[in-house]
Amino acid sequence: MRAAGIKPSLQRIAVLEYLCSRYNHPTADMIYAGLHPQMPTLSKTTVYNTLRLFCQAGLATSLSIDCQNQRFDGHLHPHHHFICTRCGKVADVPGQGKEAFPEWPGYEIERSEVSYFGICPDCRNEPDADNPHKK
Repeated sequence: MRAAGIKPSLQRIAVLEYLCSRYNHPTADMIYAGLHPQMPTLSKTTVYNTLRLFCQAGLATSLSIDCQNQRFDGHLHPHHHFICTRCGKVADVPGQGKEAFPEWPGYEIERSEVSYFGICPDCRNEPDADNPHKK
């Protein structure tokens, strides 16, 4: 955090540790719910402000994959995402963010988001009453 110009606080450290220790691409509300039992003085406003600060400083990314909730990723290595259209699970998919983008004179890519949508293994293995063709 210091290298990014952010003054560490107990709340900021907890949010960053939570975000970097999970691969479920949590929402701000999920982070709050996960931290609040151990930090009862933590507010949702602090979580939202901290996530915004981390995204501005390049310590996290905000994902535009869910129109209802903004999701966050603390893993900054280049990768894509798979989103299950049934349960909403978000999983990392290995890949480079810029590999398929052609060079365009005058354009500079700062980051990219590639998302794949489909059915995750857990949902594929569940019985589905709406789909009579399902095994």
